[in-house]
Amino acid sequence: MKRIGVADSPLHGGKAPRWLFKRMTALARQLVLVMVEEFGTRELLLRLSDPHWFQAFGSVLGFDWHSSGLTTTACGAIKEGVRGLEKDLGFFVAGGKGRAALKTPESIRAFGPSLSTDPESLVYASRISAKVDNAGLQDGYNLYHHTFFFTSKGDWTVVQQGMNETNRYARRYHWLGEAVSSFTCEPHAGICAGQAGKDVLNMVAQEGEEARKASALIGQEHPETLVKELKKIKTLRLPARHEILAQDLHPDRLYKIFIKTYEAQPKDFENLIGLRGVGPQGIRALALLSELIYGASVSFRDPARFSFAHGGKDGYPYLVDRRSYDRSIEILRQAVEGARIGDRQKMDAIRKLKGIQRRTR
Repeated sequence: MKRIGVADSPLHGGKAPRWLFKRMTALARQLVLVMVEEFGTRELLLRLSDPHWFQAFGSVLGFDWHSSGLTTTACGAIKEGVRGLEKDLGFFVAGGKGRAALKTPESIRAFGPSLSTDPESLVYASRISAKVDNAGLQDGYNLYHHTFFFTSKGDWTVVQQGMNETNRYARRYHWLGEAVSSFTCEPHAGICAGQAGKDVLNMVAQEGEEARKASALIGQEHPETLVKELKKIKTLRLPARHEILAQDLHPDRLYKIFIKTYEAQPKDFENLIGLRGVGPQGIRALALLSELIYGASVSFRDPARFSFAHGGKDGYPYLVDRRSYDRSIEILRQAVEGARIGDRQKMDAIRKLKGIQRRTR
């Protein structure tokens, strides 16, 4: 699968007021209807997987462009906006923030009768993408939001976000479910972020292939052997770059995790990271052992390297203009309804706006 990009945003408290979220939901519904009508569900997924387009989309809905809440609110508005229309559109949304994210698998399965593909493959894509960004890429951001967009044909996009309480930033990860050979080797095609992190363990980097292979092999070793080796390593004076690996590792506490890997005998890194109960600490320990025992170098490279249409909830760059917002919703609603009955005059007019914009630049 291909992760399209990453975006960083400052952590902001609060939430969209009810009057605004109601409008955001209505506008998101009309925008989704226009996209599906004009370009189809696959193109909609492609746009949602683009961090820049998604940022503009959230800004158009009226949320603050520089806020971490843009991600959760925009995804929530889309989910509520298409509620009841999923089967007709062939476009579905599962997951969300906190507990809603944990319910993603059952939500995907609930839409199973409307799909022409096995929902379990979508459940796996949802789960492994979250495991990769939480354990395979240890960049200091813990996931708290996961939204899974998918179609009746089995195409999908993930938008998920983690927070770093130290630097007070959130980082958003975008995935596009297209034919790429591996979930665990350079799953991103482009990066959009405010700054690159210094203390990063990147087990999905291209240059980390040997470390991934070695980690899977070490995961097959007996737990007592691994704990013994870790205790030896903890007493050595390690190079500074190993601080990210060695800190907070407690060999005895990892024993249960090593039992799981030993019993499962993982055939590769994807199988290893997909094991339930194998999280960041387990992957970190195996990565450290891989380098110091087998000499398999791990990567410490962080892969991370708008628009205002209706204002923002906090008044940046100006307060939301409710009258203009409602007019935008109504224009899009009339355009979509007209197109569905053969009257494409308004839809064609909206399309021409792009040409007008180009000529006036």
